[in-house]
Amino acid sequence: MRAGAYSPNHIGNDAAIFNAAAEQLRKRGCEVNIYSEEKFQTADIEETVILNMCREQASIARLQALEDSGSLVINSGYGIENCTRERMTRILIGNKIPYPDSLIVNTNESVIADLKEAGFSSCWIKRGDFHAMHKEDVSYCRHPEEAQEVLHEYFYRGIKRAVINRHLVGDLVKFYGVSGQPFFYWFYPFDEGHSKYGYEAVNGKSKGLEFDVEKLKGMCQAASDILDVKVYGGDCIVDADGTIRIIDFNDWPSFAPCRQEAAPYIAKCVLSAIKARRKR
Repeated sequence: MRAGAYSPNHIGNDAAIFNAAAEQLRKRGCEVNIYSEEKFQTADIEETVILNMCREQASIARLQALEDSGSLVINSGYGIENCTRERMTRILIGNKIPYPDSLIVNTNESVIADLKEAGFSSCWIKRGDFHAMHKEDVSYCRHPEEAQEVLHEYFYRGIKRAVINRHLVGDLVKFYGVSGQPFFYWFYPFDEGHSKYGYEAVNGKSKGLEFDVEKLKGMCQAASDILDVKVYGGDCIVDADGTIRIIDFNDWPSFAPCRQEAAPYIAKCVLSAIKARRKR
């Protein structure tokens, strides 16, 4: 399971989707043992198929070691690490997945001139070294001077690296998916009152801008493959001409609005991966 510190404002939802997926596996004949993230770090793990929502550094290191020794791990410890902000940004841009223009910086840098040269006005600063744990790990800035002040605050908090994304105007769309499965769910989080930190209000109420859902699904499957994350979710912006850009991609989110629909497909994804492993 995921440690509570890594489920900001979603502890109950994260536990619920994990337990729902476990129950779906049991219904399909699997024996499932559930560990807390703390116990997983110290227990003698004999299971060779590991389904996890881990986020702690020690857990990720153990997942990677188990994966290297032959265990089937979903989501991969390497995939979880790939979803930390700086790595994710480099991987998505490097593989031409539509993503906002971005700068990756040290938090003690002077960035005003670089932001102005790049044509950034409003922007988002996000901690680059890890997943967001607090509201202050993601910051909306109205102009380069404010961005510089926020970046200094990150530095004083001990965060050494940050990603600065250009703010995109358009409809904010949240999505959930499971790699290789027909399940895909999207909605407008601001309109539905779904929020972790309240930043959905920056883009505000959706205008219902038209976009190609199949194209979004294809982009997400490509990102899932590249990042090595089978159970995923995230956010994108749809602009006035229907252009879609992914702004965030997460390893195993809460699936809060579609938990019961998603859980069977997560179980099918696991069983499919087991079957593929046995054929090798």
